[in-house]
Amino acid sequence: MLELSHINKTYEKHVALKDVSVSFPENQTTVILGPSGAGKSTLLRSINILDHPESGIINFGDLTLDYSKELTNKEILTLRRKTAMVFQSWNLFPHMTILENIIEGPTQVLGESKTDAIQKARKLLKAVGLTGVENRYPNELSGGQQQRISIARALALQPSYILFDEPTSALDPELEAQILHLMQNLAKENYSMIVVTHNMAFAKKVADKVIFLEDGQVQFSGSSHEFFEKPTPRIEEFLNAMQF
Repeated sequence: MLELSHINKTYEKHVALKDVSVSFPENQTTVILGPSGAGKSTLLRSINILDHPESGIINFGDLTLDYSKELTNKEILTLRRKTAMVFQSWNLFPHMTILENIIEGPTQVLGESKTDAIQKARKLLKAVGLTGVENRYPNELSGGQQQRISIARALALQPSYILFDEPTSALDPELEAQILHLMQNLAKENYSMIVVTHNMAFAKKVADKVIFLEDGQVQFSGSSHEFFEKPTPRIEEFLNAMQF
């Protein structure tokens, strides 16, 4: 179980997160929703300290960290090894082949042998539907293909949780559908996922739990069924605005 307690984060005078306490169940998909500027990405990035909150506690299995204290590099690395992030843009290393991109984390972070990492990478490429691209470079692939490689790279790290920050926002509708289908398959396989998205149809289909943020505060935290089928007036207004 991953839990955040009393998280606060500000940027100059803007309050991004205000006393946020949420939990993310294992082997389930939690979707973070809310209007633009609600603090969704900040909350996601706080989990692995890409954004560092001013205060709050993270409990992650046997690891507990206090964000208000100065964290050591070892503590930060231990936390980050438990997660893998898939960004809006795919962030692949352009000078590395696809295979090299995927095995970089397992060999350099996890200490796997190159032989084992390559074997796993080829299985992951098959799983994301991209067998045969091992020796190509990122700029030789489409945006949708590159994002699938990003997901394979995340899976190669064997994380406890995969964090998705608007993973389809830079893609056209056809490519978006490919990535969402892949993520649906991951959800069916009971990966622990936390997803920030604006795609309400996708959220309704894959979410076990929904967290709704507005103005940096949690307005809803509960089951997907309750969120979509028994919405509060504010949530209903939000869903209508999203043309859902």
